[in-house]
Amino acid sequence: MNNPISQIKLNELAKVAIKVGLRLEEGQDLIMTAPLEAAPLTRLITEHAYKAGAGLVTTLFNDSEATLARFKYGHDLSFDRATDWLFNGIGEAFDNGAARLAISAENPMLLANEDPEKVGRANKAMSKAATPMRKRIVEFDINWNIISYPGADWAKLVFPNDSEHDAIAKLAEAIFAASRVDLDDPIAAWDEHNKNLAEKSKWLNGQNFAALHFSGPGTDLKVGLADDHEWAGGASRAKNGIVCNPNIPTEEVFTTPHAAKVEGFVRSSKPLSYQGTLIDEIEARFENGKIVEARATKGEEVLINMLDIDEGARRLGEVALVPHSSPISQSGTLFYNTMFDENAACHIAQGQCYSKCFVDSDNISEEQVKANGGNSSQIHVDWMIGNAQTDIDGISQSGERVPVFRKGEWA
Repeated sequence: MNNPISQIKLNELAKVAIKVGLRLEEGQDLIMTAPLEAAPLTRLITEHAYKAGAGLVTTLFNDSEATLARFKYGHDLSFDRATDWLFNGIGEAFDNGAARLAISAENPMLLANEDPEKVGRANKAMSKAATPMRKRIVEFDINWNIISYPGADWAKLVFPNDSEHDAIAKLAEAIFAASRVDLDDPIAAWDEHNKNLAEKSKWLNGQNFAALHFSGPGTDLKVGLADDHEWAGGASRAKNGIVCNPNIPTEEVFTTPHAAKVEGFVRSSKPLSYQGTLIDEIEARFENGKIVEARATKGEEVLINMLDIDEGARRLGEVALVPHSSPISQSGTLFYNTMFDENAACHIAQGQCYSKCFVDSDNISEEQVKANGGNSSQIHVDWMIGNAQTDIDGISQSGERVPVFRKGEWA
């Protein structure tokens, strides 16, 4: 049977990851993480990295079968352990100039049938151990990028009525389209797309709103924005001076909410895939910036465990605007993968904020981020709240309302 994944387009995706996503510089090391089944893509990325002059490319593979073996046979104490030594080493590599690339391909439902209490403990241990790596990413110290590969289990979840071969083929084409590698000149297409996102960010920065008010089915939410916040989207300059596209695909412009100034209630518009568990139909109520009530029709225990990881987990670290007409939304495909589904809808994120989203971000201290209202946490978890009925008003510093979105589109 023929390969369901176009090798020409896969090669273009690898090229875009290096030349657009990372803009890897000559002599720069690269640390890549990927599931085993994404090895065909990691090999192509490695080739393009070395062609671009990479110093050393190091790939760390993970295996879903090994993950499941832990939950089946692991001693109870193992669920409070994580590889802190590994994350410390990666953090040191970032401090020495390495770039980071992650490939997503895993089954979003991998841990759906495992003990939620053990899943929660393992996630908490992992989140804590990963702090040295995550801190350098969310503070944008380095150029980094996430892309996706059509894993078989993921493909069958997205296209359950197709054979595995056809499901992989369909998911591959959806990934290629969303990543703009099915176009004649993907790099030129990304340049144009980045310009469009920069224009939206520039307009929002010029408005300097004090808050955004979201309204729609099950949602009446006022999100205060951090002091001296700054909107970003598409390509951004990391503190190491390299302009990169952290997420491929991306359709969002985003900024930092004020951790203490979120009020009201909100309902998710798409399922959230979190660490191998699907969380669906989330409803949450905020008071003084904090989630005080939360429920979900599926995966509620995992949701609550996630929100209880630390004090900052119940507060927002990001708010992002995505029109309902975005290509990923218009594809009509539910990816069960936050990388894609967040680019089909406006979304918020629990947990750690991006220090990049502040004026003069290269020189801002952790203390100033906190003083401006930026949140701190061991997690950063996006969930989708926008749809075709979403209205958003910007609230000016003087209290005036300015239409930002109407019925899911830029106003």
